Amino acid sequence: MKLASWNVNSLNVRLPQVLEWLDTARPNLLGLQETKLTDECFPVEAIRAAGYEVAYSGQKTYNGVAVLSRSPITDVLTDIPTLDDHQRRVLAVTAAGLRFINLYVPNGQAVGSDKYAYKLDWLAHLRTWLAEELASPQRLVIVGDFNIAPRDQDVHDPQEWREQVLCSTPEREALQHLLDLGLADSFRRFPQKDGIFSWWDYRMNSFRRNRGLRIDLILTSPALTPSLTAGYVDQAPRGWARPSDHAPVVAELSF
Repeated sequence: MKLASWNVNSLNVRLPQVLEWLDTARPNLLGLQETKLTDECFPVEAIRAAGYEVAYSGQKTYNGVAVLSRSPITDVLTDIPTLDDHQRRVLAVTAAGLRFINLYVPNGQAVGSDKYAYKLDWLAHLRTWLAEELASPQRLVIVGDFNIAPRDQDVHDPQEWREQVLCSTPEREALQHLLDLGLADSFRRFPQKDGIFSWWDYRMNSFRRNRGLRIDLILTSPALTPSLTAGYVDQAPRGWARPSDHAPVVAELSF
């Protein structure tokens, strides 16, 4: 089984790339973030023609999440239950024997800003909800753009990013609080080369110079982690024409 996550930074622009990647990678489940489409504009027929069922929760211009599955989708949830929030950042489904939770974590804008405070509060509500979800021994996976680089090794220049948004201590502590629930960062379950990232700014030739961050994650529950066989970033689509600034991240499992 192959699980994947990809911030596509506008599905309207990136649909050809998504369809090409689906055709070659053939993930069983794919979480998309930043679709930036209202629900009535979602390209359902194109996704189904590629062999996937789809659930989506959209918002014009901003945010938006979707889950593509080669198996039927049930039990769709579009909000963190304890959080009254109009932003479309959460989509949880049951498919292929898994509870699959797709997240687009707030960016935070800048340390100390109102949006940064919102991000930390959002993550606190997320942890409370996930603790409840993890109370049962289900196979659960959380994917998405977390907008947090877990460690300095996930940053091209840790000194340049020291205590900046995406890399600040409170954000990393909030992510660690999630991992402390028993979740595993699938990428770090396997030996990795240095300098593997999932996001590169469009500016300053960042991708060519590999000035990136690893902020897109796939986290697995204790019931699922032993089934992991691989975790990696597929950087190829970042080099395609009109790319997203993110690359797909993938976890492979056998169960």
